[in-house]
Amino acid sequence: MTPIQTTTHLKAFRYRLRPTKAQEATLLEQLRLCRNLYNAALQERRDAYRKAGVSLTAYDQM
Repeated sequence: MTPIQTTTHLKAFRYRLRPTKAQEATLLEQLRLCRNLYNAALQERRDAYRKAGVSLTAYDQM
């Protein structure tokens, strides 16, 4: 008997956004907020490591 080979096919879709000026402003604000949150979390991890030698995980920060 020959072994059966299984393969996985992944599909990707790409959509172009054409936001209005108001939508674009809202999207940029959301991006800014996400960036600030990420940078604050990263800084918290760095400070914890420098001060106490502790490596924080994302779960620790939740």
